[in-house]
Parts: sequence; structure tokens; C-alpha cells
Amino acid sequence: MNIWVKVVGFTDVERHSLNTLFRLSVRRSPCYCLWTPEQALQPHVALIDVDSYEAGLELASPMRNPHLKLICVGNDPPAQAWRTFTRPVDWHALVRTLDSLFASFADVDIDLELGDPQDKVVPPGVHVALVVGFPVEQGLYLRARLALAGMTDVDDAPTAKSATGFLAQRHYDLVIVSTALQDVNAWSLVRSLEALMAPPRSVIVAARAPTWATIEQADQLGCLGLLEIPFIPQQVASLLNRA
Repeated sequence: MNIWVKVVGFTDVERHSLNTLFRLSVRRSPCYCLWTPEQALQPHVALIDVDSYEAGLELASPMRNPHLKLICVGNDPPAQAWRTFTRPVDWHALVRTLDSLFASFADVDIDLELGDPQDKVVPPGVHVALVVGFPVEQGLYLRARLALAGMTDVDDAPTAKSATGFLAQRHYDLVIVSTALQDVNAWSLVRSLEALMAPPRSVIVAARAPTWATIEQADQLGCLGLLEIPFIPQQVASLLNRA
């Protein structure tokens, strides 16, 4: 399995050491690869030189994925750092740290398509979402936006009944429910999520031309927020980055 590492900052000498580690990892599993913005997929982890100018821009960016684990090198690492290292960097220890996160599922092929949730293994650091009650086009749009926010493991339930089946078999970090759900009142489904043994961390409701009553209902039920349909890209991106 290829693990894509976003690298921010570092000296030329340190970059050379990192590139060497990446090349050597080709012979083993997991294999670590340098992530670049040109790639369609999202990085699995970020390695950040907090002493660099680039790190300041990266950490302050409103587009930064808050779910991405950070391994930080240097002085005064941010509070959200998952692991930290001082200089000179112990590169072997850094690789062991990566292995501790990714080696356990090196041979697991993460299924990004629709399928039976029983067959899916959720690696550490991967956030899982359930999309409920949307027509195909809207569901595909949400999948694309979720992927940009770092959530690539997404299940799609067209009805509340199918959503109940998904929820019985795995835990979801985020559930997005359409108020146009046909078989059950959407608010009843939202209420039922809190009764789960492991309720989702965030719930978002989507509605066409929402009224103040709709907004207040979502707020009273503890929803993270409400999306308008047709979707407003800036609103979707902002809300998903908080999920």
C-alpha cells in the first residue's frame, strides 16, 4: 500500500534524507511516497518543519484539512501535532512512528466505492461518513466534497431503512441527512442518532430553501450545521472542514 506524505519545509539536506527514505520504502510495505498538490488524492499524513516559513502558511491556511495527522519537526510545535521530533531528526524513529500508524493496514485495500460495510476495515486516522437520502447527482457531489475535506470512506444510503443497516454495522464520524428523505421523517432519524451506542461526532442536515424553523430545528438537535440545496460550494467546504 502507498502512503502519501505531504512534506512542508525542511532544508535541502533533510529533503535529501527524506527522499532517500521514500525510495528505500519501495522495497517494503507500507511504501511511503511524496505527495504533491497535482495529485487527485489526498495525503494520508503531513510532515511539517515548524521552523520554516512554509509551515506558518500551511497551519494558518483555511483550506487545511483538520483531520490530517501532523508529524512536526522543530521548536514550538502546534497543539494539534500528533507526534513531534527535535533536530537533528532521528529518521529511523520517524519511520517507526509512521509504521505505528500505517503498518497495521499495509495490505488493506480501502474500498472507496459503495459496498457492504461489513467488509470495510477503517485504518487509523481515516474518518468515515454516511450520506442519507440524496439523489445520485447530489450524492456524488457530496462524495467529491468529502474527499476534498479528507473523508474518502463514504457510504451512501438512499433511505432511512438502508441507513439503519449501515449504522448497525459500523461507526460514522459524520452523517449528512437530507430533509427530503422519503421513508421516514428526517428529524426522527437525526434524533435516533444520539441514541446509538457510538453516536456520530457530527451531523449535518441538508434542505431545499430552508426556513428559520428548519435552521432552529437543526440547532436544537445539536447538528453541526445546515446545507442549502442547491449546494453552495463555499458553504459546503466550510462546514465539512469543521466536521
